[in-house]
Amino acid sequence: MEPTHSAHCAEEAEDTVKELRAALVKAGISLPSLGIDPVSLAREAPCPLIELGRCSVETARRLAAVLR
Repeated sequence: MEPTHSAHCAEEAEDTVKELRAALVKAGISLPSLGIDPVSLAREAPCPLIELGRCSVETARRLAAVLR
């Protein structure tokens, strides 16, 4: 895989995390562990995954309500 493709994927993942974080804030939801999974960046051909992380039961309920 070309380095420019990998760089584009990483940038796209960072932008997506920012977008998701902003949308969650608007909904009054915080996912403290939200970020890019570092293990997925360490692969030979990086294809970043978004790590949503753990949250409390209350946060999970609020997230489910927003998604309904």
